[in-house]
Amino acid sequence: MDQEWNANQPIYRQLHDRIIAMILDRVLNEGDPLPSVRSVAAEYRVNPLTVLKAYQQLADENLVEKRRGVGTFINSGAHANLLAAERQRFLSEEWPIIAATIQRLGLSPQDLLTSAEEQ
Repeated sequence: MDQEWNANQPIYRQLHDRIIAMILDRVLNEGDPLPSVRSVAAEYRVNPLTVLKAYQQLADENLVEKRRGVGTFINSGAHANLLAAERQRFLSEEWPIIAATIQRLGLSPQDLLTSAEEQ
C-alpha cells in the first residue's frame, strides 16, 4: 500500500479504499487475512484506532469477517460484490460525463477503439 495520505479525506477512509482496491485488483483474495491492526499502524505510523475503524467499516459492509483471536479475513463473494457495485457506480456517476464529452468532441466508436488499441 502507498504511504502517501490525502489531506482532504480521513486516513481510515483512505485505508478502507486501498483495501477495496486491493480486493478488486486481486492482490487480496477471498479467504486471505488482512494484516494485523498493530502491524498496519506501525508500518504507516497511524493510530491503531484509525486502522481498526477502517477494518470495522469493511466488516460493516460484509467484505471482511473478524475472527476473535485469529484475525480479519476477506469474505467469500467480496470481489464479486465490489465489482458489481463499482460497475454500477461507474455507469451511474462517471459514464454520463464521459459520454457527454465523447458526444461534445464528436468522437466515433472507431476513434475510441483505435485510441484504445494504440495504448
